[in-house]
Amino acid sequence: GFCLSVPQQAKAQTAEPQPITRETANGVIVPNFRDPRRRLERPTGTAGTIRFLTSGDFPPFNFLDSRGQLTGFHVDLARALCEVLKANCTIQMRPFDELTSALQERRGDAVIAGLAATARSREWFTFTEKFLALPGRFLVRHQEALGTATPTPERLRGRWVAVVDRSAHAAFVMDLFPEARIAAYPDETAARDALRDGTVDAMFGDALSGSFWINGTASNSCCTFAPGVFLEQRYFGEGLRIAVNKDNQRLRTLLDYALQVVQDNGKYEELFLRYFPRGFF
Repeated sequence: GFCLSVPQQAKAQTAEPQPITRETANGVIVPNFRDPRRRLERPTGTAGTIRFLTSGDFPPFNFLDSRGQLTGFHVDLARALCEVLKANCTIQMRPFDELTSALQERRGDAVIAGLAATARSREWFTFTEKFLALPGRFLVRHQEALGTATPTPERLRGRWVAVVDRSAHAAFVMDLFPEARIAAYPDETAARDALRDGTVDAMFGDALSGSFWINGTASNSCCTFAPGVFLEQRYFGEGLRIAVNKDNQRLRTLLDYALQVVQDNGKYEELFLRYFPRGFF
C-alpha cells in the first residue's frame, strides 16, 4: 500500500544548465557537462602520485568483479585521468562513510565515489567540475499517452504518480507538478511495481536505477522513460565530482584538465557505454 501526500504549493522552477548530448549509433544518449566555451590549458609540472579513494559496493560505479578486483565507472575513469596526466596512481577501497575522514587525514589525495558537493563538504574540500549527474525521470507504461511528450503540470493534472516517500523525487513532483495525485511508497521497488501493475499512471525516480529496471526482468518489459530529463540541483544535488582537500587546488586543476581531455578524446564516452549500455539520459 501507499500513503497519500498533500501537494505543496508549486515553486518557481529554476533553469539548470543542460548537458551537451550526443546520440551514439545504437541510440544511447551520452552527456557532456563541460562548458564548451571554457578551454583549460594543461597545468605546468608533473602530477606525481595521486592516491584515489573510493568505495566498493555501489555498482556500476565501484564494485568487486568476479575475481575480487575493484572495478567500475569511477575506477576506470580515475585510471583514464591518471593516463592523461602521466601520474602514478593508486586506488584504495574504503567504506563510503570513512572516505571523508580518510581524505581529511591525508590517507588519500582525491575521493571519486559520489561524495556530495554541499555547503558543509565545501568547508573541507574543493571539487572538480561535474562529470556526470543522476537525473530524475518519469517512467510510464508502453502505449500510455503520457509517454509521448515531456510531462508538464497540465499533462499530469489528476494523474497518479508513484514516488518514494519523503525522497527528493517526491518533493520535486509535489513542488513542480502540484495537481498530480501523489502515491508515496516506502521504496523504489514498490513504486515501480505499482507502475508495472497499473496501479498508478507514472513513476518518478532516479533515472539510472530506472534504466536497469526497465531492461531487467522485474519490469516484465512493461515500461519506458517518458521524454524529459530533470537535473534541478536543489533537489538532485550538484552531480558527480571528484573531491580533494581544499588546500590542494593544483590537484583539482590537474583533474579538471584531465576530465576535459577524456571528453575530447572519446574515452569518457567509451566508459559511459561500457557501464551504462542502455543509457539513462
